[in-house]
Amino acid sequence: MKFKTLVTALCLFSLPVTVSAELISTETLLSKTQQAQKAQRAHNIQREAGFNQTEQGIRAQRDALLAQRDQLQRETDQLSKTFSENENRLSVLEEQLRLETGSLGELFGVVRQSAKELNAEMDFSVTGVDSTQYASVVDQIVDAKALPSMTQLTGLWQGMVEQIDASAELAPVSVPYINGEGYKVDVDAYRLGSFALVGDQGYVQWNSVRHVAKPYLKQPEKGPVSADLASMSQVGLMPLVVDPSRGMMLEQLANTPSLSERLEHGGVVGKIILGLLAIGAIITLFRGAKLFIARQQIKAQLKKPQQPGNNPLGRVIAVYDKEQNRSVEALELRLLEAIVDEQQSLEKGLSMLKLLAALAPMLGLLGTVTGMIETFQVITQFGNGDPKVMAGGISMALITTVLGLVAAMPLLLAHNILSTQADTIRNILEKQGISLVAEQAEKVGKAA
Repeated sequence: MKFKTLVTALCLFSLPVTVSAELISTETLLSKTQQAQKAQRAHNIQREAGFNQTEQGIRAQRDALLAQRDQLQRETDQLSKTFSENENRLSVLEEQLRLETGSLGELFGVVRQSAKELNAEMDFSVTGVDSTQYASVVDQIVDAKALPSMTQLTGLWQGMVEQIDASAELAPVSVPYINGEGYKVDVDAYRLGSFALVGDQGYVQWNSVRHVAKPYLKQPEKGPVSADLASMSQVGLMPLVVDPSRGMMLEQLANTPSLSERLEHGGVVGKIILGLLAIGAIITLFRGAKLFIARQQIKAQLKKPQQPGNNPLGRVIAVYDKEQNRSVEALELRLLEAIVDEQQSLEKGLSMLKLLAALAPMLGLLGTVTGMIETFQVITQFGNGDPKVMAGGISMALITTVLGLVAAMPLLLAHNILSTQADTIRNILEKQGISLVAEQAEKVGKAA
């Protein structure tokens, strides 16, 4: 009981102390809260001031942009109005220009066309070596988009006159020249009007794009050289071989094969045909000489029938003189035998000529077939897009055909001529043999 009383007393004693502590803590918390509110309020005031300032800056920028937009719109409207006015004014001026210029547009077209033609002539012709004083004026007219000025028109006709005068000149010039070793050197040459350039070795080809000269692969026969033109300028006119196409024919001359090149294109078959022709020519010459000599000897023998010589007719007469005591039939057979022997001698080699004349076109046909086979092989390998790769086989095919015909025709002609000569001699021998047989028959008749 005492313990409960003591506890109660202690609780009652400690209650005022707890209340006073709580009051002190509440006052401290309230003071801190008020200070925090003051600090928060000051911070909010500062933020609002910043927001207001930022808002004013953005509004100022917006107002400036709106003013700039309005200014650009006004300028755009003004430019559109100015553009429309300029378009209308330009159309009026163009119509006025068209009416005032009249046919000057057509004249400008003619002038440009003439300038283009003159420019092409100056680029292509050899006069471009030294006669290019007005080339720049001509180029200006060609590239112009407006009517040419009087200075340009004057330069145009002066350029034409320059080219006309240059086409009639024989002028010494110095040109860059690419020699056989591939080096570029300056050489002295003569410009033959607007036709060609002539150097020490003959005509030279002028390249207007690279502005250099180079030699032609083949020169024409009796073509001029610079020494000839130098002497011509001193002594006067002299005949010259001139290419009127200004180089095109000289270029084609290099592509024209010579006789040896054509024969080379015939290949092995062509050489065989030429060999047959050579053999036939030898036989023709030999047998022709023999027949000519025999005819001359027979003519001489006919004048002296009592003195038989070493010739076909003399040998026949010698048989008659040897067989006078025989019968007519025996004499006739002996004379016929002698004539046959002479005929064989006269016709010796003629059969070979006939054989060669028959073989030549057959060999030509063989070469043609061989060349066509080669051509088809090339077509199989490379196609037929480039005719140059087929030229070898076609050339062989055509050349061998030509060689075969060329060899056959003279061989046939020679065989015919020699056969005719042999037949003529044989007829003379037969006629003389018949005459001798008739003479023998008359003698036998008188004796009987």
